[in-house]
Amino acid sequence: MKLNELRDNAGAAKKAKRVARGPGSGKGKTAGRGIKGQKSRSGVALGGYEGGQMPLYRRLPKRGFTKPNRKSFAVVNLGLIEKFIGLGKLDASVEITEDALVAAGLTSRKLDGIRILAKGEITTKVTLTVSGASKAAVEAVEKAGGKLSVAAAAE
Repeated sequence: MKLNELRDNAGAAKKAKRVARGPGSGKGKTAGRGIKGQKSRSGVALGGYEGGQMPLYRRLPKRGFTKPNRKSFAVVNLGLIEKFIGLGKLDASVEITEDALVAAGLTSRKLDGIRILAKGEITTKVTLTVSGASKAAVEAVEKAGGKLSVAAAAE
């Protein structure tokens, strides 16, 4: 096999239908919208317009607040760490950092840090250094003879 022989499987990449590009395209003239009527025009918001009545999205009260700079942590459970140690993807004899967890494939990326939760059991003695951990997770690791330290998340 050579580089110039590489190609996608037959039917894997289907081109999108380009509407309103002439009669030869199969979707020319009215571009699949039919003839006349409100839905054939542009700028139609049938989902939000209620015939002049106060629309539902304006009748309902607005509640809450979304913090714009909120931290988002990748979550890893203790049971998964134990499973990956058993599979040999993590080495329990050395300190397990966030980078080691990503490299092992426990999570695809760190986000604003990795937080350990106590779901599942851990029996192996491990030393973990992560951005966050639940109290139950810290207790479970210490009960197994290990140590779980929480380092400040990298800004």
